[in-house]
Amino acid sequence: MSERVVIAGAGHAAGQIVTSLRQHKFDGQIVLVGEEPYLPYQRPPLSKKFLAGEMPAERLYVKPASFYEDANVELHLDTRITAIDRDAKRLETDGGEPLAYDRLVLALGARVRRLRIKGTALSGVHYLRSIADVEGIRAGLEPGHRLVVIGAGYIGLEVAAVARQAGLEVTVIEMADRVMSRVVSPEISDFYQIEHTEQGVRFRLSTGVDALTGKKRIKSVMTSEGEDIPADLVVIGIGIVPNTQLASEAGLPVDNGIVVDDHCCTDDPDIFAVGDCTVHPNAIYGRQLRLESVHNALEQAKTAAANICGEDSAYSQVPWFWSDQYDLKLQIAGLSEGYDDVAIRGNPAERSFSCLYLRDGRLIACDAINAPRDFLQSKQLIADQALIAVEELANPDVALKDMLA
Repeated sequence: MSERVVIAGAGHAAGQIVTSLRQHKFDGQIVLVGEEPYLPYQRPPLSKKFLAGEMPAERLYVKPASFYEDANVELHLDTRITAIDRDAKRLETDGGEPLAYDRLVLALGARVRRLRIKGTALSGVHYLRSIADVEGIRAGLEPGHRLVVIGAGYIGLEVAAVARQAGLEVTVIEMADRVMSRVVSPEISDFYQIEHTEQGVRFRLSTGVDALTGKKRIKSVMTSEGEDIPADLVVIGIGIVPNTQLASEAGLPVDNGIVVDDHCCTDDPDIFAVGDCTVHPNAIYGRQLRLESVHNALEQAKTAAANICGEDSAYSQVPWFWSDQYDLKLQIAGLSEGYDDVAIRGNPAERSFSCLYLRDGRLIACDAINAPRDFLQSKQLIADQALIAVEELANPDVALKDMLA
């Protein structure tokens, strides 16, 4: 009897699992279940080109509808899974139709972190995680409108960039003392704050939000400093939370994510998990990681599919991320957390440079701004845990690839 694989979730990772299973000649049944009414689609463009109106919705899709038909995939969209019955190997859904599985892949992704203050239900207040979210925001992107962005991470700053280019007045409020503080060094934070300020964005750093005010529609944002900032539109971007409830209720180990091994398998041999919802062991950094990135989602999906098909495939990758703001492309290889030295490679004034981070003399991460060569070549150095002098890394006349042992 051929196996039946059910994929819980319909994001980027889910689309990759379908592709990889068929590439590995899996001839069993594939069932895909998603809460949204859309085929699996990419999320990174949502806060960039899709928000700016430069990308049509159909280009967001990982694969066209014909692909799933040709791959003989049974689709259950606009359907929420309510429980996993591991003993019966069955999923309960809000449609009342149970779905049996032989192998289950949890590609559940994450949800936005909610701001728990008064006024978040007002019209004109938005989060950004889905196509529907962006469509709501775009309706308010009118020249001259006043946008307040709460949160100065990737999403917040990408929205700010799109809004300024659309002619809106933009204020960004951030509790930390610098932008993108969770993911980049002070040098990169300072560079981006200056760039946004020169584009006309106003910042309120080390500042919280006490309330959103208005009757039915947003009128202003009250800060922790007592400032009342007028607003026609508010976008909240304060992070995401992994979707682990289904796994936890089913008795699977959860620790800031669904715990998987290097084969992307949970402690149930018939249940795999991939993407933003997972925590996995990373040999390069010697610790458990939960990563919010397309690269991680895709590579874990490939790994899970290979193991479902009987291969012995282990996931071991250098994490990488990117952000597009104005004409700046930030590409991040590795994780800089815990660095004790940094090399600046190139000239920030020329808007093309890199920050390379070391710990105990070993390269652990690279933040490259309009410097794709440094980004690409740093990956192997990070994977090799190369010992390199700061002075050597800072020398732009020596290619990073030439520093490989």
